[in-house]
Amino acid sequence: MSRSREPFINLVFYHAFKQSLINPFFYWYLNGKVEGTEHIPKSGGFVVVSNHGSNFDPPLLSAAVLRPVSYMAKEELFEVPVLKNAIKLYGAYPVKRGAVDRTTIRTALAYLEQGWGAGIFLSGTRTPDGKVVNPQPGAALIAAKAQVPLLPVCLWGTHLIEQKGKKYPQATPVTVRIGELILPPTSTKRSELDRVTDLCTTKINELHDLGR
Repeated sequence: MSRSREPFINLVFYHAFKQSLINPFFYWYLNGKVEGTEHIPKSGGFVVVSNHGSNFDPPLLSAAVLRPVSYMAKEELFEVPVLKNAIKLYGAYPVKRGAVDRTTIRTALAYLEQGWGAGIFLSGTRTPDGKVVNPQPGAALIAAKAQVPLLPVCLWGTHLIEQKGKKYPQATPVTVRIGELILPPTSTKRSELDRVTDLCTTKINELHDLGR
C-alpha cells in the first residue's frame, strides 16, 4: 500500500459511515450548506483548523471537507468498547483533556503521511458561541513538523445543536465555510507558531462573522 493513500479498511468504513449517517444528518436534518470547497487540497496531507461549538463537529467537519480527516477525541470515548472500535476506524485517536502530548503529535503526523487531513479545534474545547477564543498552538506545531498547509474552516451554527434541557439534537441550520490555505510555520519556534495560529484564528472568526 502506498504511503500516499489512506488505509483501505479505514477508508471503506469512513465513506460508509459518512454516506449512511453523517451526510443525511448534515444536509437534511440540519439543512447544511458548504462554501469554499475549491480551497480543499486535491492530494497530500493538510491540517484542518476549526472553531468548536458542538460534540457533533468532528463528523460534520469531516463530511464538509470531502476528504478523509482524522481528529483528536477525548480519551474517555475510547473506554466504550463498541464506540472505541468505530471511531478508531473513522480516524479518531485519543487525547487527554487539555493536553496535546508527543503521542498525539506522532499519531497526527502518521495520518498526514498516509494522505489524511488532521482535524484540530483551535480552542481545544467547545465555546458557547462557537467562536475561537484562547487558541492553542498545537495545529501550527503539527503543520510545522509535517510541512503541510493549514485549511481554516468555520462551523457556523453547530453550537445550537445541543441545548440544555433538550434530549435530541436540534435541527438548527448549519453553514460550513472553508477559507484559503495558510502556509505552515517556517519553524517550530513559539513566536512563529503563535503567528500562524493568530492568522488561523482571525480567518476563522471572520468567516464566522458572516453568519448563515
